[in-house]
Amino acid sequence: MDPQTATPEDRAAALSEAEAKARLEDLATTIARADEAYHRDDAPWIPDAEYDALKRENAALEARFPHLKRRDSPSDRVGAAPAEGFAKVRHRMRMMSLGNAFEDEDLRDFVTGIRRYLGLAPDAPLAFTAEPKIDGLSLSLRYEDGRLVQAATRGDGEVGENVTANARTIADIPQTVEDAPEVLEVRGEVYMSHADFEALNTRQSARGDKTFANPRNAAAGSLRQLDPAITRARPLRFFAYSWGELSDPLAATQIAALDRLDSLGFQTNPLTELCETVDDMLAHYRQIEQARATLGYDIDGVVYKVDDLALQSRLGFRSTTPRWAIAHKFPAELAWTRLEAIDIQVGRTGALSPVARLKPVTVGGVVVSNATLHNEDYIAGRDATGAPIRGGKDIREGDWVQVYRAGDVIPKVADVDLSNRPEGAAPYAFPATCPQCGSDAVREEGDSVRRCTGGLVCPAQAVEKLKHFVSRSAFDIEGLGAKQVEQFHADGWIAEPADIFALQDRYGSGLQQVKNREGWGEKSAENLFRAIEEKRTIPLKRLIFSLGIRHVGEVAAADLARHFGTWDKLAQTVDRAARAGAAARRAEDAVAAERAAAADEGRKPRLADTKAAVWADVPQEARAAWEEITGIDGIGATVAQALVTAFGQPRERASIDRLVACLEVEPEAAPTAADSPVAGKTVVFTGSLEKMTRAEAKARAEALGAKVSGSVSAKTDLLVAGPGAGSKAKKAADLGVETIDEDAWLALIGDG
Repeated sequence: MDPQTATPEDRAAALSEAEAKARLEDLATTIARADEAYHRDDAPWIPDAEYDALKRENAALEARFPHLKRRDSPSDRVGAAPAEGFAKVRHRMRMMSLGNAFEDEDLRDFVTGIRRYLGLAPDAPLAFTAEPKIDGLSLSLRYEDGRLVQAATRGDGEVGENVTANARTIADIPQTVEDAPEVLEVRGEVYMSHADFEALNTRQSARGDKTFANPRNAAAGSLRQLDPAITRARPLRFFAYSWGELSDPLAATQIAALDRLDSLGFQTNPLTELCETVDDMLAHYRQIEQARATLGYDIDGVVYKVDDLALQSRLGFRSTTPRWAIAHKFPAELAWTRLEAIDIQVGRTGALSPVARLKPVTVGGVVVSNATLHNEDYIAGRDATGAPIRGGKDIREGDWVQVYRAGDVIPKVADVDLSNRPEGAAPYAFPATCPQCGSDAVREEGDSVRRCTGGLVCPAQAVEKLKHFVSRSAFDIEGLGAKQVEQFHADGWIAEPADIFALQDRYGSGLQQVKNREGWGEKSAENLFRAIEEKRTIPLKRLIFSLGIRHVGEVAAADLARHFGTWDKLAQTVDRAARAGAAARRAEDAVAAERAAAADEGRKPRLADTKAAVWADVPQEARAAWEEITGIDGIGATVAQALVTAFGQPRERASIDRLVACLEVEPEAAPTAADSPVAGKTVVFTGSLEKMTRAEAKARAEALGAKVSGSVSAKTDLLVAGPGAGSKAKKAADLGVETIDEDAWLALIGDG
């Protein structure tokens, strides 16, 4: 498979299930790092095209193996948590990201999917707006009674940074608006023109100050200055393209709403057009792509949105993206440079990740010096199946390499010029031991990644776990970020999460010890201990996520918290499921062995009998606990196995128990909705629904406070069965679960 022609979908299609599982973990880790670097730190380390390709590969693997989708899947995440130094703003309406299209066919599929979701005929009118996708920093502006009262960055989509004082310095942002709704939240993009960017870098260089790599970084860094005077001196611009909370609608259509924003004094992009067909959309894309170099500001694609706002409302949202919009990205770029070294980084899960250190090269106006090398197979010139890539050419230190980029972040190494290979360059020997702790680095069968076996004794894993523990979506301890964690761990002050809550007692008053450290003072030490004490009370979902258990991301943690409600119930259920988890692993091995034996003997494999034999000795209590965990919608056996494994390791469990003993864990309230007859109930949909799509039905049920499950169990309260209902209906009947048809469901929820 040639890397220059192979698509992310091609690479996903070449992987076995075991390889896909490992690759999804790699992708989740890499994309999370990229999100933090880009959205939070304004210091991207992989290019947009590389980032987009990783997300496409992730989506392709999830589509091919839906049961392997991780609970921390990048497809369920927006942006990154806000940085320290700014007050936090919780968005009243979440700021979403956009799904991506890369080929014309992707756009056609997007439009076809919308028609299918809405039940529209292929020839029914369906208009879209098409506008340039500005490459800047997302910003939300809140006006009350016509006055700007708050400006906030997107952050992680739910919580952003308060940059109101800085936003007031931007000429394109009105301080007051007339004839506006009482509450008006305008959303758009802060950016910097090419001319202003060049002038800024000239001034920076003349003063001996740091210059910026590209206009996007310059704009983001300028807006997120703690001193508004610095922002005022930077030439920032703003395009409005959307809205959040409104006390009154702006218009009935997207295009009319943009016209209304323009009339209120906001800058909207003049290249926005209304398109009636897919061909119109593609034609406008080509027009904008051709004009890209002459616009005077950076764009990286075209955004299409369903024009009818009533249809937007009906289409609604996925977990992180609207169903009614998509970004059509521009193609990638290539350049050649020298690969000076290959470094190995050790992640929180022990994965050894190779990184190419490049002689800095400018690609599309961006200087890059690092690139991902994926894994040892990629370096060796082969794919996950052992087939050659790059014509079988391996990658060696000193090689002249082609780097691949499409956007603003770091590339990957795509090809090697053997004619420029230095004499004596040796094949790269991927380490068999961890560079951090010296423990064996093992690559399990079917896994594309080599992992350190050191566990808690590996400083890289220990530090990364601690960084994860204090991250924004976990404990979010003010004043205790990644830098402080590294410092305290290096000095032996903290080795595990529970140590954080013992800091003050362990070191006398604690205050004297901390305030005398470099970078600390009495006030900052007092604030740290106060922040630690405040976090002794923690919501259940944050505690679960903070543990850093493989496959248990924010979404899975929230699902588990909603289902179990309390820590004790979760822990007790996982403990009871331990024997069933071991049986599940044995069943997988037994099924694989039976398949192999059946193939050798030329017979049909007896899979049901094989599984039954393994499960026969499992106590009913353990089996029931296992089925309870795996029956939670979106959890499944992968997450259940990860929980059982983590809770079953003595050292890790002891560490978890020591942590929980320090805390007051807030129970998770059961989902509710006002006057809802299904609040808190578990609902399963099966068969064909005729009056709404399955996606609409699920979204409606969840909005009413119901839990939607994918399987029927004794805990199911209601089965909604359409035509073609099969095994689920039979199982519901066997269990005595109430079963109704679609009309009865609509009548029940008041939509009939």
